[in-house]
Amino acid sequence: MAAPERIAAALRGELLDGAHPVGTRLREEDLAARFDVGRHTVRSALRLLVERGLVAHERHRGAVVAPLSRARIDEVFDYRKVLELGALRMALAAGADLTPVLAEAERLESLAERSPRPSWRELTRAHSAFHRAIVALAGNRHLLDSYRRCEDEVRLLLTFVRPDFDAASLAAVHRALADQLQQGGEAAADALTEDIDHTGRAALLAALHRAEESARLLGH
Repeated sequence: MAAPERIAAALRGELLDGAHPVGTRLREEDLAARFDVGRHTVRSALRLLVERGLVAHERHRGAVVAPLSRARIDEVFDYRKVLELGALRMALAAGADLTPVLAEAERLESLAERSPRPSWRELTRAHSAFHRAIVALAGNRHLLDSYRRCEDEVRLLLTFVRPDFDAASLAAVHRALADQLQQGGEAAADALTEDIDHTGRAALLAALHRAEESARLLGH
């Protein structure tokens, strides 16, 4: 693995674990010293993270952990809804077998049974695999490629709702969703919409509101 990819992989893991709070500045000189490479190599690594939606470039600040905002939450979750609902409708119209989605729900349950508090990175990986399986049902590689491009950004956003979910609750939510998807038709589409808009989007908006209230009380 080339140095930029190696550095990007290490930082990606830390970001998906929630190790760097939103807005944290990722200083090129610090990273260069940490990984014992030149700043050009660090810059290349940061560009890879920007492409994944994990890092943003801010004027006068450089690279920072991508900030949370209502606009960003809506943009990401609207994108997810278009992809997942479109893929689900195509799959149901074609009579696709939902076994892969049920298998991912079982993996989430297994994760919860093995450990009450698995790593957040492991938990969001399993969550992502569940939703990727829904998109894959359509059998359209362009849809699947599009979904993969937003996966890391969704996982980063989910670090903000870490206090609201544990493995057991996330497994229960997705087992119920998998069971509802098997009903097919509008019931399945409504269940997926509910999960994206209320389980996901609403939880993030609530987390953002809490963060804004804390900042206001602290006078920031």
